[in-house]
Amino acid sequence: MSDPLVFHFDVDGENFTSAGQASTQVKKNLRQLGLSPDIIRRVSIAMYEGEINMVIHADGGTADVMVTEEYVEIVLKDHGPGIPNVEQAMQEGFSTATDSIRSLGFGAGMGLPNMKRYTDSMKIDTVVGVGTTITMRVNL
Repeated sequence: MSDPLVFHFDVDGENFTSAGQASTQVKKNLRQLGLSPDIIRRVSIAMYEGEINMVIHADGGTADVMVTEEYVEIVLKDHGPGIPNVEQAMQEGFSTATDSIRSLGFGAGMGLPNMKRYTDSMKIDTVVGVGTTITMRVNL
């Protein structure tokens, strides 16, 4: 695998039915590539959490996954409201999800902390009113 493999997904906003489809497909793709179950699990969890965040907070976006010989990189990009206080958003349990989102079982405030927990590096680029790009890596 000399050239990186790239998988691109569009994430629908406010569509909880399709939320998680991209991470499910990535899990299948990584399994076919023969990556270890631990790596697949970590990538899948981080990507799922990011996907759900894009659905809840940002009216969707895009997810790009690049697989190299050294790492799996996930880039989640949206044009949502941005994150006003990243430090606060990284605290377990902090959430800006509405009551209607919470009633669906989402919005527990674990998305960003779990994304960081299951990856080897995570970078958040966000501009309020413009959107957020999150870049995560899981080393192989």
